[in-house]
Amino acid sequence: MSATPTRPDELDALRHALVREANRLVPLGLASGTSGNLSVRVTLADGAEGMLITPSGMPYETLQPAHIVPVRFTGPGTADWPADQLPSSEWLMHLALYQARPEAGAVVHGHPTHTTVLAIQGLAIPAIHYMIAAAGGPTIRCAPYRTYGTPELSQVAVAALDGRKACLLAHHGLLAFERDLAKAMWLAREVETLAQQYLAALQLAAATGSRVSVLPDDEIARVVEKFKGYGLNARAARAPD
Repeated sequence: MSATPTRPDELDALRHALVREANRLVPLGLASGTSGNLSVRVTLADGAEGMLITPSGMPYETLQPAHIVPVRFTGPGTADWPADQLPSSEWLMHLALYQARPEAGAVVHGHPTHTTVLAIQGLAIPAIHYMIAAAGGPTIRCAPYRTYGTPELSQVAVAALDGRKACLLAHHGLLAFERDLAKAMWLAREVETLAQQYLAALQLAAATGSRVSVLPDDEIARVVEKFKGYGLNARAARAPD
């Protein structure tokens, strides 16, 4: 059965939101130049599942709502879009994530410096801080390298996201999703902060001949549960210090 189509006014609001958040990628340190891409899940006019995604290779400062590309999901790993528009080169990764994770409402992909440094070394982020629970578990995994824009990259990214809302992509960058665009942007920035903290902790541990301290899995499991009731998940609840 077809889902209720996303209303025209909602589509317009989402287009504007994608432009607004795309222009925050560089200031937030989540991208540089034209790198990075954003999308939101929508239901098209005929009830087909789809997404709105940022276009390929367009400078963010020139991006307009009309440039946002509507993509229709036509099957597993397949889609189409208007002939006069071109979606981000990573559209397939966004598509694969939406098809694998029904709870995903928005996807953020970027090349933040600290996250990418860890990804170059193929390193996961361990539970150095309880805020890692925002990504769903005690680690943020690093997917193995695959060429950008390929089905192979989509496959390893989805695998690295099993039980998680964010992962690193080896020699590439960061991928994160959440139920809406605001929360996906927040999570992407939080992962970059964790990466920066981990790199600093590694440097300090090397300088002092110590080991990086990591929280136990059961503590992160407790925090994951606590996180379900505050912040962007529940406006009335108190966010952590």
